[in-house]
Amino acid sequence: MTDDASTVEARSSNNSQTTHIRGLQHAFDDAELRADTDSLHHLLAEDFVSIGERGFQLDKRQWIDRHADFAYLCLETSELDIRHYGHTAIVRCVQHSRATWRGEEMTLAVRLSQVWIELLDGWRLAGIQFSSLDRI
Repeated sequence: MTDDASTVEARSSNNSQTTHIRGLQHAFDDAELRADTDSLHHLLAEDFVSIGERGFQLDKRQWIDRHADFAYLCLETSELDIRHYGHTAIVRCVQHSRATWRGEEMTLAVRLSQVWIELLDGWRLAGIQFSSLDRI
C-alpha cells in the first residue's frame, strides 16, 4: 500500500504540530521550574483552569500567583503522549518533582493531562488536570 500525497502531507503536518506542542509543553515546564510568571502569562489561555489531584481549581491568575508560595526544586516529565484534534492538542504525561510549598519540601508523582488550543495568536494551554500516582 502506498501513501497518496494528502496522507503524506497530513502525516508531515501532524509531526510538525507534535514537535511544536512538545516545544510548548517543554517551555511550560521550564517556566514552572523557574517560576517565570511572564512566560506563564503568555503560555496560558485567559480562561485557563487547573484541576488539582484533590479536585481544587485554580484560574490563570491563581495559578501564576501560587509561585509566591510554591517553587519547584526539580521537575521531570516522561511518558509524553500528544494527540491532535483540529485546533486542539491533548498532552498526557507523568511528572516526578520535588518542590516546596510555604517552605515545606514535598515530593510529587502525578499523571497529568493538558489541553492546548490554537487561537489566532498561537497555541495556549487552556487546562491541566492532575492525578496522583502511587509511590513505588
